[in-house]
Amino acid sequence: MSELKVYNSLSRTKEVFTPLVPGHVGMYVCGPTVSGESHLGHSRPYITFDVVYRYLQHLGYKVRYVRNITDAGHFEEEGREAEDKISKKAVLEKLEPMELVQKYTNLFHWGMQQFNTLPPSIEPTATGHIVEQIGMIEKIIADGYAYEVNGSVYFDVNKYAANYDYGKLSGRKIEDLLETTRELDGQEEKRDRADFALWKSAAPEHIMRWQSPWGVGFPGWHIECSAMATKYLGSQFDIHGGGMDLQFPHHESEIAQSTICNHEKPVRYWMHNNMITINGRKMGKSYGNVITFTELFSGSHPILEKAFHPMVIRFFILQTHYRSTLDFSNEALIASEKGLKRLWEAYENLNKLSYPETAGTVDADLDAKIVKLVTEFAEFMNDDFSTAKVLANMFDLTSVINSFKDKSIALTSISAGTFVLLQQQMKLYLEDILGLQGVTEETSDKLKGVMELLITIRKEAKTKKDFVTSDAIRNQLSQLGISLKDEKDGNTTWSAD
Repeated sequence: MSELKVYNSLSRTKEVFTPLVPGHVGMYVCGPTVSGESHLGHSRPYITFDVVYRYLQHLGYKVRYVRNITDAGHFEEEGREAEDKISKKAVLEKLEPMELVQKYTNLFHWGMQQFNTLPPSIEPTATGHIVEQIGMIEKIIADGYAYEVNGSVYFDVNKYAANYDYGKLSGRKIEDLLETTRELDGQEEKRDRADFALWKSAAPEHIMRWQSPWGVGFPGWHIECSAMATKYLGSQFDIHGGGMDLQFPHHESEIAQSTICNHEKPVRYWMHNNMITINGRKMGKSYGNVITFTELFSGSHPILEKAFHPMVIRFFILQTHYRSTLDFSNEALIASEKGLKRLWEAYENLNKLSYPETAGTVDADLDAKIVKLVTEFAEFMNDDFSTAKVLANMFDLTSVINSFKDKSIALTSISAGTFVLLQQQMKLYLEDILGLQGVTEETSDKLKGVMELLITIRKEAKTKKDFVTSDAIRNQLSQLGISLKDEKDGNTTWSAD
């Protein structure tokens, strides 16, 4: 079998994958900022790296998959710099910050379950690792690559760039960064506009705040991932994944911080999935095209013609190579829905077939064709996880499988060994590696059906004056980010917050 090759964003080439420790893989993927419900754009990295995780395990590696939860300090260097997304949303929703975080973390986990993604080995939170972040910042200051001003600490990008290849991952030059950096609040504190915050001093009204050697404040977004990755995977590890939008400034900053703190480059293979566009446009609140998981599964967003099952979304994403752009549209989703149904029906038909005891005449060409299509599954996955090519081969096999089913081609036209290989490999790749499941008519509207059932149970409880049950249903759905609204006409509607 061919060796696994991975496209390394740092070298911009495919490289043979050789882990630091034979038989073991350390993989870190940037998780969500839980200041709101996860959306379609989040589905691609987590489904992509779920398949990477599954395939590495299939190859026999013991994988430690770390995916964090950002629950503090995600302020944007290129936006309103000192604004903490969690704090801002907590004020708007009149919730304690950790209450808000738990609500959207629960909803994120629920979405991941719908997509059939495996849970990571470790899921650390930023707020649970403040001590480690402070420790890293102290080391960076001690090495002379960070400085403190008015209770905030900044990384000295120019000094780092003079000694290391800053900008290599994202392909940006330090001169370009200076020209494109916006004028922001607090810029006068920095020695240079390109410098980024490791720690920010907290104003009195800032909700999330911690004591540090530089005063009360909160961590920068970038230092969080460096601290958690170092703690659980060591100073250097195998794979760091995330969306292409994170290459700069997030991942570029991670490399700089970790290199200074740990005295070696942190990651051997950087992997980045491309973005999802919607009808040719980038996703953004200003375009009104940010579709949350619950809107996807219920069809409640204005852009959507109907509800789409989570497996249809997963199948849609895996039909395109993870490094290619992917345009989302109703037409594309409907085509994926039909494609998955056709593929799964063929798979079920294959599993119902039994090879006859009486042998027939084997068609050598057909037998060789099937063996080739099946054995190429591994070759394609070893070529930078090409799920799209695996699925293309599966579709080539569906017509053959359907011919066996309707007896237009005798099953004995292939050898018993080839038949067993076909059954085994279809299950292995379709279910275990690609993580796909069948979508029946009964389950395609699963979320709607569950919600209708819960609303009916709650209505019956209220009729019986069983307010404990009715309130429990409302409260537990609220914790998942789903709100119920009792209308004047006696009906109840639901929506994702």
